[in-house]
Amino acid sequence: MVNFLVHHLPFPSHNLSMHVVLVEPEIPPNTGNVARLCAATGARLHLIEPLGFRLEDKDLKRAGMDYWKHVEWTKWPNWQVFLEHVDQAGNIWFVESDGPRSYSEVTYGPDDYLVFGRETAGLPMVLVREHPEQWLRIPMMNQDARSLNLSNCVSIVLYEALRQNGFAGEVR
Repeated sequence: MVNFLVHHLPFPSHNLSMHVVLVEPEIPPNTGNVARLCAATGARLHLIEPLGFRLEDKDLKRAGMDYWKHVEWTKWPNWQVFLEHVDQAGNIWFVESDGPRSYSEVTYGPDDYLVFGRETAGLPMVLVREHPEQWLRIPMMNQDARSLNLSNCVSIVLYEALRQNGFAGEVR
């Protein structure tokens, strides 16, 4: 039996569709900020173990504030189990430096998965090399800047995907 933890929202989630996937996240405040982003946008959050923290971590909760109760999320024991349960309706996009295309050059569907790696090591190269057509980068203009913050990267790409889909479900 596969052991994974699912948190479903207490209200209907029919307008949820985009998926944010964090592969082995290490820094609690980053994951908390991503959870807050998912709560605000209606995106589903997938956390792929091992995690660099416990879900009870005070920094994780502080960064996510009281938004965790508004996030539909699942914790998966590993990448393979996640793939076995993924909804095949959406594309899987791997966001990692050196990708052949910018995140803004592709067309996102409403059920797509946006996959991001660990803060210190990114995504495993085997994933991105096996899927070069789905490997995206966020352009950077300063060669001395190593990387962007994980939660910033998720925000950039998620909002582009939502924009392309007409910000479906926006509340005013």
